[in-house]
Order: sequence, then C-alpha cells, then structure tokens
Amino acid sequence: MKVKITVSTLLLWLLAGICLAADKPITDAFITDTVQIKLASDPDVKGGGLKVDVKDGVVTLSGSVQQEKQKTKATKVAKKVKGVKQVINNIVIQEKATGR
Repeated sequence: MKVKITVSTLLLWLLAGICLAADKPITDAFITDTVQIKLASDPDVKGGGLKVDVKDGVVTLSGSVQQEKQKTKATKVAKKVKGVKQVINNIVIQEKATGR
C-alpha cells in the first residue's frame, strides 16, 4: 500500500512539473538563439553568417547564401522552431564572381 501511495505521489509531481514547464512562455530571445543554432548546424544551409531577428514570434532572416535551395531550407528550418509564428526570408542569393 505504501508503495502505491509513493508511486502515485511521484507521478503527480512528475505531471505537475511537465505542466508547469509546458506553460512557460517562449521568448523572442529563445527563438533567436534556437534558429541561429539550427541554421549554423544545418549541413545544407551552413548559415553561421545569416542574421536572425525575431519580434513577437515573427522571424526575419537576412544575409546571403550561394544557392536558392539554401534559402528555401533556411525558411523550413526556422519554421520548425517552437514558438515561430511566421518567417520572413530576406536572404539574397550571392552571385558567384566570374574570373574576368
């Protein structure tokens, strides 16, 4: 009987902790940091040099990449971050310099 009460009490505390953690608001700073880390670590985007601004959950990406697929992937990566409401992608495709 004591074991059941102990286990029940532990489960209640665990559930309470999960509920409290779930209610914690996500800040723009958290979103900024998470998007920057995910972009920098993505093998396609390689976005360590991209700029990320966040205002009220709206992410604005800027900077330059070499290929259109990198720009598209950056949007997809940012949209997957918890708390992101919208992504505005102002990334430009950098023209490759010709050897003239």
